[in-house]
Amino acid sequence: MRPHLDRPVARKTRVSLLDLPSTDDLDAPRERRPLDTVSIGWVMVLVALVITLVLALLPSAYVIEQPGPVFDTLGVSNDDSGDAVPLIDIPSETTYDTTGSLDLLTVSIVGSPGSTPRLLDLALAWFDPSKSIQPLESIYPVGVSSTDRSEESRIQMENSQKEAVAAALTELGYDIPSTITVLAISDGTSAADVLEIDDQIVSVDGEDVANLSELRAALKEHGTGSPAEVGILRDGDPVTEEVTPFDSNGATVLGVGVAADYTFPFDVNIDLADVGGPSAGMMFALGIYDKLTPGSLTDGATIAGTGTIDGAGQVGAIGGIRQKLYGARDAGATIFLAPESNCDEVVGHIPAGLSVYAVGTLQDSIDVLDTLGDGGDASGLPTCTAG
Repeated sequence: MRPHLDRPVARKTRVSLLDLPSTDDLDAPRERRPLDTVSIGWVMVLVALVITLVLALLPSAYVIEQPGPVFDTLGVSNDDSGDAVPLIDIPSETTYDTTGSLDLLTVSIVGSPGSTPRLLDLALAWFDPSKSIQPLESIYPVGVSSTDRSEESRIQMENSQKEAVAAALTELGYDIPSTITVLAISDGTSAADVLEIDDQIVSVDGEDVANLSELRAALKEHGTGSPAEVGILRDGDPVTEEVTPFDSNGATVLGVGVAADYTFPFDVNIDLADVGGPSAGMMFALGIYDKLTPGSLTDGATIAGTGTIDGAGQVGAIGGIRQKLYGARDAGATIFLAPESNCDEVVGHIPAGLSVYAVGTLQDSIDVLDTLGDGGDASGLPTCTAG
């Protein structure tokens, strides 16, 4: 009978002893085929390229702070037309020759709500001591656009100049009265519902505020999250409105841009284009004071510094102190005046070759420079120490 085609057919096979492996062959390890190292190398290169592209292209939720331009308040700057003009000009008064420089520092922000740095940029900034990484919302709070932020910075710069003039002239013995006027109001804030442009702020929670320093202190004391009673003059009539302060870059604010309006005995012109924020106030005040007094505060040295100032001469904390320390060093400064309220951020971040002195008032700054210029004992001057 023929076998079924789907079933295997048994066949006899003869096996010679010569066809069997020896016992030596059975005990020997089998030879493995080497891996294709060239192929693995290309895979690793491809993976590295993909990771690099992701880091280079993927946006982050952070911005980078880095040293910005440096300006000498005793020197010149470019006006809106690009012409060189004195940074500080006092046309109607007698001014005195100065030497050296009194440098104000700036911080450049890399990133905005519409264009944040890539992860690769953040990685590089992490290893650069002159740069720092900040959450996007710490610079641009929710509801605050880049346009709002720029306008706020512009108003802060204008205010810092007025406060600097008031502080310098007060230091020189002039009596300078002031008022606080609303210039801008941020959309989406409680202030937008009740305050108006040109309102004059006169009190917070029943306490009179005569200058920006007193306004900031009153808002800080009240805190955020609950309505504050803000007393205003509107077209000459007293009005009280409830406004809820909120946090903006570490400061308690109402969501309005305000200006301190002073009555000065003469004009002091400060020309510094395309720079915003309040932190140049102290250096403006020193520049004005130096120009209006005989002799030189710097004694020919390159002095740098930073700090807000109010009309009473109080020096306040600023942001980006680490970047400003490195900016000062890179500009050739050997002496740095820092707000005493920033000392915790200064300690451990002072570049080599830079001596940092802590100041709380305009008078403190003048005393430090007078002591150094006269060759006095610098060991007794206040410095930043770990607190």
